[in-house]
Order: sequence, then C-alpha cells, then structure tokens
Amino acid sequence: MSDLQALKAEKQALIDKMIQMQQQFIGREHQNGFSGRDYWAASAGPLLTYRQEYSDLASRVRGLAHQIIGSSSL
Repeated sequence: MSDLQALKAEKQALIDKMIQMQQQFIGREHQNGFSGRDYWAASAGPLLTYRQEYSDLASRVRGLAHQIIGSSSL
C-alpha cells in the first residue's frame, strides 16, 4: 500500500467512525431529549467527551485531506 493509499484509508476509517458516532448521538438524543444548550454548555460528562472526540477526529480528517491533495490548512 502506498503512502497516499494509507492516508486515504485512514481518512475513510475516521469518517466511518464519525458517522457511527453521529448515529449513536442521534439515538441518545432521541432517547434522552437533551437540548443544544446541554450539548454546547457541557463542562463534563459524556456530552463533553463526545464533543471533544468528534472535534479531534474532524481535525485529523481535515489534516489528512490536506496531506492527500498537497495543500496546507492556513
């Protein structure tokens, strides 16, 4: 597998994980009925953990996309 193929495979795996996280989040939201305020104002607990993990994954995907096409993320 070439470096480019490895980058693309990693990017796709992260995107798949993000989609899975979104589906789980939607299920929990429907079950628990928390609000947007609960989500954005969470300073501890699973909502904060989710938000941080999802943000980290999104940043890595963005970085990989820049690597793949050879651009920078200024």
